[in-house]
Amino acid sequence: MKKDLKNGIVFTHHSPEEQTPFERLFDVFQELITHTSGDFDEAMDWLKQLDDEYELTTEDYTLEDFVEDLKKKGYIREEVKPDKKGGMAITSKTERLLRKRALEQIFGKMRRAGQGNHRTKHSGIGDEQTGEFRNYQFGDALEHVSVTESLRNAQINHGIGDFHLTENDLVVEDTTHKAQMSTVLMIDISHSMILYGEDRITPAKKVAMALAELITTRYPKDTLDILVFGNDAWPIKIEDLPYLNVGPYHTNTVAGLQLAMDMLRRKRNSNKQIFMITDGKPSCIQLPDGQYYKNSNGLDSHIVNKCYAMAQQARKLRIPITTFMIANDPYLQQFVDEFTDANQGKAFYTGLQGLGEMIFHDYEANRKKRIR
Repeated sequence: MKKDLKNGIVFTHHSPEEQTPFERLFDVFQELITHTSGDFDEAMDWLKQLDDEYELTTEDYTLEDFVEDLKKKGYIREEVKPDKKGGMAITSKTERLLRKRALEQIFGKMRRAGQGNHRTKHSGIGDEQTGEFRNYQFGDALEHVSVTESLRNAQINHGIGDFHLTENDLVVEDTTHKAQMSTVLMIDISHSMILYGEDRITPAKKVAMALAELITTRYPKDTLDILVFGNDAWPIKIEDLPYLNVGPYHTNTVAGLQLAMDMLRRKRNSNKQIFMITDGKPSCIQLPDGQYYKNSNGLDSHIVNKCYAMAQQARKLRIPITTFMIANDPYLQQFVDEFTDANQGKAFYTGLQGLGEMIFHDYEANRKKRIR
C-alpha cells in the first residue's frame, strides 16, 4: 500500500518480506525442535527430509552451513550425552525464543509492560487514572495531586484575599488499583496426549510456553509455578517446557489439582488461579490405601465425580480454574463444560490444527466467544 498525495491511497500487490536462507530454515527448525521435545538430532533428521522434498537449501547454503550459523549465533551448543558421544543441544537462548514464538503464535504480538500488573475494578495505588477525584490521604504520590482542583478548593475555603493552601484543600485524581496474582500451570503428559496418532502434546507445549512467557513478561510481579500430571503430579521448571514429552501414564487430574492447591496455599497473595492444559480425559485416581484406580474406557463416573469435587473445592477457596482443552471430542468437551461449571471458571477449546482459533467459554459471565 502506497500513499499518493494527489489521488489518495493506491493499493499494490503484497510483497513478502525477504528472508535470508538462515531465517527460512530457522523458522522450520523452531517448529521441529518443539515437535521433537528439544531433540536436536531428530529435528535435523526431519529438516533433512524436508530439504530433500522441498529443496530448502542450495549449493551456496547447505544444512552444514545452517548448523554452523546456529552455533555462531548461540542457538545450539555441544553436549556430552549419556552414551559419551558428542552431540548438539539447544541453549537457554533458544528456549526463551521458543516461548516468545509460542506467545506470538497463540496470542499475537504483545508489548511488555515493565511493571504491569492485573487491573481490577477497585480504586487505589496504580498507574491508570479513573477520571474521578478524592481528598488527599497520607501516602498519596505528589504527582497525583490535581493542582487545579486543589487551588479551587483553597479559594472556596479561605477566600482570595487571605489565600493559603492546606492539606485539607488537596485533591488527588484517583487511580485503578493493580493486583498481583499467583498462578499454577498444570500440563497433562498422559499417554492419551499422543494416542491414536494424534499429537496433542505439541500444541499443549505451545500453550504452556505462551502462557509462561505472557505471565513472566507482562506480569513480572506475579508468581508462576508449573506442574505436570500423569499417574501422579510433580513440579517442573519453566526451562523444562520445550523438552516435555508424554509418558506411559494415565491421567490423574485429581492429583494435579491437589498439588496445585497445595502450592497456592503457600502463597501469601490473595489472588490465585490455576491454568490446566489437558485433553480432558481423567482416567486415574489414587485410593486412600495408596493403590491406583485406573479406567481408560470412556469417562468413569467415580473418577469424574472426584474431579468435580476438586473443582468445587477450588471454587470455595476462590481459586478459579481456566482449562485449555486440546481436543475436539464432544464427550470430552462435555466433561470440561461440567468441570468448569462446577468451578465457575473459564475454558478454552482448541483443535489440533493450529491454535489460531479458540473457543472461549467464560462461566462467570455466562458467555461464549470465538477468538481468532
